Amino acid sequence: MFERLMESPVGPLTLRAEDGALTAILYGDHRTGRAGEDPVLDQAEAELREYFAGYRKVFAVPVHLSGTAFQRKVWAALREIPYGETATYGEIAARIGNPRACRAVGTANHNNPISIVVPCHRVIGADGGLTGYGGGLAAKAYLLALERKFS
Repeated sequence: MFERLMESPVGPLTLRAEDGALTAILYGDHRTGRAGEDPVLDQAEAELREYFAGYRKVFAVPVHLSGTAFQRKVWAALREIPYGETATYGEIAARIGNPRACRAVGTANHNNPISIVVPCHRVIGADGGLTGYGGGLAAKAYLLALERKFS
């Protein structure tokens, strides 16, 4: 595993890669001392910079998501929310065939290891309001506003 810290408009992001795939984007400095050069980290950082500049709407960096079957199903549904759009927890639950699993969808969102690339920031409350986000509500609002601006 290799990692690096990237400064971004939403604060420092810890990027991790292993075996040719991005495995984490974490808000804050969560480095464990395993720095090193890695082409996946180079690609992830370049794509994130393009995203923050408004040029990238879809990420191409390879990812590896470790989680339960339910979590992986939720995370796959998140990746289908188009840039600049949002979905509610209930809509995601319905998309994965379990319309009563709104809270479980929220928990899966909370456990999403690859923020931004797997866009859990695009999930909002049933009333249209912003709800919890690992990077904080200010970061979530920033990302949604960025996408609205460039969509």
